[in-house]
Amino acid sequence: MVVSASTQRLSLPDVTLCAATSVNVQATLRALEASLAQADFAACLLFTDADVRPHHPGITIIPIQRLASAQAYSGFLLGRLADHVETSHCLVVQWDGHVLDARHWDPAFLEHDYIGASWPQFSDGHDVGNGGFSLRSRRLLQACQSPRFQQAHPEDVLIGRTHRAWLESQGLRFAPRSLADCFSAERAGNPLASFGYHGVWHMPRVLGVDRFWEIYRTLDGRSTIRHDFGTVLKQVAQGEGGVGRALQLLADRVVDVIK
Repeated sequence: MVVSASTQRLSLPDVTLCAATSVNVQATLRALEASLAQADFAACLLFTDADVRPHHPGITIIPIQRLASAQAYSGFLLGRLADHVETSHCLVVQWDGHVLDARHWDPAFLEHDYIGASWPQFSDGHDVGNGGFSLRSRRLLQACQSPRFQQAHPEDVLIGRTHRAWLESQGLRFAPRSLADCFSAERAGNPLASFGYHGVWHMPRVLGVDRFWEIYRTLDGRSTIRHDFGTVLKQVAQGEGGVGRALQLLADRVVDVIK
């Protein structure tokens, strides 16, 4: 990790920024762009079947077969991501999370093989963590390809809970919860005090309602909003134009339920 004395810009030459998706591709590109605005990575890779041309010159498109389900996404990360990462670590992001403040980077993050926002619902010590914004070592990616690692969905639960003991027996290190909460906020932690975040319910707060609304209108898959629909609706309803936006959210919700 290098921070330029003149620009104070974070440089992460040992980290590849990655995302994989067949839905919400434009929103995913924005998440990658937001991350690239905060730090320089060894490479930035978007794995997708969509025919897109990024505006940011630092984003490389890697064509893949369509990821038709969440299960297919898990299968790709567990079975194929390691084949494309040449650096010691990769940072996995999704459309609803990205690097938020490079000033919160801690070199200790790279001392671990897996780190993601902690899961407050678990109290057994296997509570790290969320894969939607997660730092993974190449060693961990390769371990997930082992026949001993039984692939299923969701992939972050398999890594952080189902197979964590086996992964640790192979010498892989999981970040402690305290460090994970400095790395990312999801169901626990404060996104404004962490390096990044994951979760659509955080977006109106950390990005502003107007910017979130611009992103929302590009979505072609809104399933991740369903669980926290009430929270998002309340935030969007605030401010100028809030009533119209809230009504649009409700109308989209009805359409999604009918589907």
